[in-house]
Amino acid sequence: MTAPLKFAPEVEAARKAGEPIVALESTIITHGMPWPQNVETARRVEAEVRASGAVPATIAIMNGCIHVGLTEDELENLGKASQVAKLSRADLAACIATKGTGATTVAATMICAHLAGISVFATGGIGGVHRGAELSFDISADLLELAATPVTVVAAGAKAILDLPKTLEVLETQGVPVIAFGQDDFPAFWSRSSGLRAPLRMNSPDEIAASHLMRRTLGLPGGQLVANPIPEQNEIPRSEIMPVIETALSEAEEKGISAKAVTPFLLQHIFELTAGRSLESNIALVLNNARLASAIAASLANK
Repeated sequence: MTAPLKFAPEVEAARKAGEPIVALESTIITHGMPWPQNVETARRVEAEVRASGAVPATIAIMNGCIHVGLTEDELENLGKASQVAKLSRADLAACIATKGTGATTVAATMICAHLAGISVFATGGIGGVHRGAELSFDISADLLELAATPVTVVAAGAKAILDLPKTLEVLETQGVPVIAFGQDDFPAFWSRSSGLRAPLRMNSPDEIAASHLMRRTLGLPGGQLVANPIPEQNEIPRSEIMPVIETALSEAEEKGISAKAVTPFLLQHIFELTAGRSLESNIALVLNNARLASAIAASLANK
């Protein structure tokens, strides 16, 4: 039995030609923004990948298949769909087996990308260790996936709503390379710096691609996290965003929000408190990550 992969025509042609391909997640479409902004943003990200010399492969689960790349109609249908499951490692197989519709998180996208032979994935920010995890044990499956699945993930660090020191500690324990691109500080999603030093720094896509290949040569499991800082003109500095995050976290605690509902609640609340500025920054950082991921994928294709 083989994995039920369905490649979009553009992606299939790229595979046959050996062209660089960048995987993209689908939760930004189904759980990140309302219609029609969700589809408009997804198209912008795909266009950015193409403009940067690679082929986009947005991944989603539909009708019992892992769709690797979406046609225009499929993207629009997904953007309008309701009751779409938010899939991680734990529920990916069940959704496929029951022919459900699901959007892939970082962990699920990594799994599907690897099955499809795609080595590079661009996202916004990874999940991590939630605040209070010493009591709730709320740690994103993204961290363990990075330790298990050989995909290079380009993100603007981890989401700033998380416990970033503990997130970095778990990544180190799991043996995941955390590479800051072009700076020494670990970025924090909306902000270029978290105030924490990144374990590694690389200054070019070629270095990152070489590291990806060397891990394969050495037989090391897992992928790499490339922490790509948001462009300076689009950032919300830590001094501005942290009080907003603290307010949102307090609200979530008061309302008893937990598990998978925490991140969407916090992001929506932060959006409201910043009068939409957080979403504008979010879109800018995803586009920036798409550009870097495309350059890394192109370097891998040429090696």
